[in-house]
Amino acid sequence: MSQSPTPAQADAHAAPTALPILEQRRLEANILKHVYEVLLEQVGREQAHQLIDRIVRQAAVAQGAAFAQALGRAPTLQDFADILPNWTREDALRIDTLHASADRLDFNVTRCRYAEMYQSMGLGELGPLLSCNRDGSFCTGYNPNIKLTRTQTLMQGATHCDFRYRLTDSPADSAS
Repeated sequence: MSQSPTPAQADAHAAPTALPILEQRRLEANILKHVYEVLLEQVGREQAHQLIDRIVRQAAVAQGAAFAQALGRAPTLQDFADILPNWTREDALRIDTLHASADRLDFNVTRCRYAEMYQSMGLGELGPLLSCNRDGSFCTGYNPNIKLTRTQTLMQGATHCDFRYRLTDSPADSAS
């Protein structure tokens, strides 16, 4: 039997931490850059990238699951749209919304301070692993019926990031 979320759970869904996510990513990157340097020495560039990717994706799935748990029910795309301010806070992302409905959310990111931050930290090469690769994995934990398609990112030199989310009928439909 499903219960309504408590006020604390609802607050957690809206703003799970007082620390802006941009600042969280900066702190994580400061640690992960040292992990990456050790991995480079021990296992080489390709395996180091694979391991960082795996670690970050695993954390994103857990974060998505925590947001879903705080909501207390299966999240919808409207719920997802409602939590986007966690990532855009302090002008971290500039978003142009193209379409928003119950089963579709399309937007372009035209400025990404995450990319700017990683570049300024000398971590531009790792930026896609530390940030962009989280997005689809977050959906896996948040609601596996939400599918993300993205063909380009600012982090990798495009003019914008093209986020296209769909709510499917089953997790199998969202596999790509």
